Amino acid sequence: MASAPQNPGLPIFYKDLVPLNSRDHATWKSRSVDKADWLVGQHAIPLTVEEFPQAGRFFPIVFSSGDDSVPLALMGLNEGVNVFVDAEGKVAENVYIPAYARRYPFMLARLNPQAEELSLCFDPTSGLIGEFEEGAALFDGDQPSETTTGMLGFCEQFEQAGLRTGAFVKELEKHGLLIEGEVAIQQEGSEQPFVYRGFKMVDQAKLQEVRGDVLRGWNQSGLLPLVFAHLFSLDLMREIFGRQVAMGVLPQPAVTLPA
Repeated sequence: MASAPQNPGLPIFYKDLVPLNSRDHATWKSRSVDKADWLVGQHAIPLTVEEFPQAGRFFPIVFSSGDDSVPLALMGLNEGVNVFVDAEGKVAENVYIPAYARRYPFMLARLNPQAEELSLCFDPTSGLIGEFEEGAALFDGDQPSETTTGMLGFCEQFEQAGLRTGAFVKELEKHGLLIEGEVAIQQEGSEQPFVYRGFKMVDQAKLQEVRGDVLRGWNQSGLLPLVFAHLFSLDLMREIFGRQVAMGVLPQPAVTLPA
């Protein structure tokens, strides 16, 4: 997937996780920023299926290799390259930002392996929340503020979307539709094409062999349009390639995207 965080047990972006509570964080605030430094150099961001229509307008949508595949928005073709975010964290105008990135520095997590409920946690190293003089309060007395309640709702919706995304991937795998992908891009003036591997994609030949009743069910459930959104988005590989060249970052041939 993308570059690993400092703690290998945490998802990308997150270097630490602390549960938010009114005892320790009663006076803390959340501040707005005009840069997203957590996106710098992150080339593959997890996506939920609800985001395919929007994300597919900007990024190739692929699936991670290995077991438990997840959809990914490719914001660069090589690790350490994000063509939509500059070195200072400024994001290109009018580009879609995946919900996974928008929830940062918050996320829902179990406080221990035996816990049934998820708790709202945050990354204390983010610099986005703390004991600031200005910003949106996280608590109103001992109760969550409107800001915190809104973020909790957003994270809950993200978790629910994640479950639907997992079911979507399982359905594709059930019918053997996910295969190891490969895209070759020929650059003018270069003898050898730039070849990208290490991701999964839907096999269009196998898709054509799926039974009609299954396809009708997928169409009624909304799954089939998502498959086509993924397939259509793959043409954007060349767009991302061109952006890297324009940035002066020459794409590396025969690259394998990390799982």
